[in-house]
Amino acid sequence: MPLEARQNCIPHRLTLPLDHRESLRKHLERAGPEVFCRLESTRQVKGLQTTEYRCYISSLPADAQRLAQAIRAHWSVENPLHWCMDVAFGDEQMRARTQYAAHNLAVLKQLVLNLSRLDPTGKKGGIKTRGLVASTSDTYRAALLGLG
Repeated sequence: MPLEARQNCIPHRLTLPLDHRESLRKHLERAGPEVFCRLESTRQVKGLQTTEYRCYISSLPADAQRLAQAIRAHWSVENPLHWCMDVAFGDEQMRARTQYAAHNLAVLKQLVLNLSRLDPTGKKGGIKTRGLVASTSDTYRAALLGLG
C-alpha cells in the first residue's frame, strides 16, 4: 500500500511537459535541455485539498509519462532522508551562517537521527517524538546513548 494511502491522503499528480528547446538554449548555457516540465501535485488530506506546483528542466524528450517516472525516481531517493531531517529537526529553517556551524549541526543531526532509529527501548513514535521524549527524560536519553 502506498505511504500516502496509509496516511489518509489522496494524491493526484499531473505532469505537463512544455517543449521550448530553442528558448531554453538561448537562455541556458547547459547543453542539451529539451523541456520545461511543470508538475502539479494535488492532494486531499482529511477533506482539505492542496495543490503544489514544481518546475523542472530536463534533457528527456517531452513525454509526460517518462518525465513523471524520472521525477518520482529522483524523489524516492531524496525524500526519506530530507523529509525526516526537515520534519524532525526543522532543517529547512536552519539559519547557521558562521564558518563551520552548518556542517557541524548537520553532522550532529545525522548522529541524533541514527541514534533515534536504533532506539534500544523499542518505544513507539516517530523520530520527532523520540527527540522530544529524549529532551525531557534522562533515563530515555541515557538508553539512546547506550549509558543506561
